[in-house]
Amino acid sequence: MGLFDHHVAHGGIDHRILSAFWASAADPRVGGAARALSKAGEHGALWLAAGLAGAAVDCARRGAWLRGTALIAGAHAVSMGVKRVVRRPRPTHVEPLVRTVGRYSFPSAHAASAAAAAVAFGALGACGTSRARSRHGVRLIPPLAAAMCLSRLVVGVHYPSDVAAGAALGALTARFGVRWMRRGAHD
Repeated sequence: MGLFDHHVAHGGIDHRILSAFWASAADPRVGGAARALSKAGEHGALWLAAGLAGAAVDCARRGAWLRGTALIAGAHAVSMGVKRVVRRPRPTHVEPLVRTVGRYSFPSAHAASAAAAAVAFGALGACGTSRARSRHGVRLIPPLAAAMCLSRLVVGVHYPSDVAAGAALGALTARFGVRWMRRGAHD
């Protein structure tokens, strides 16, 4: 029995939770939003673009935004490395609603980059800003990151444990780099 076999066996908790989320895509608004989030999150693109946009508009903290963006890229890279080591196959009991770049599911790289963005950009919101709109925009990141994580279940390409592990990996990766990131808060 493999590392994850007991979680994904027919009727296992990972299997049942994924099936419930996947079923919610029958609502076209839910399915459409999940597909859009999945596409936007491919290779961390949404979060990397947000970081670069933050660097462009918040000149006082450009260095911090760029360092935060680097942390997100790092979290994505780490998750891809773990994925290649673990090699857990993607779910097969539901029909995926999106195409995937890779065939392995653990951990979710979308969840890793989303959680890293929530931690890194959240730290930027906590260290103050000269631009109120930047601070308010940072507040949108955690709920958007949570939606990104859940979208991977709705589109049927990850088990819940993939998403949880990816989110934990991304959050920890970014958390370890927050002090380095904040060094650039006033660059």
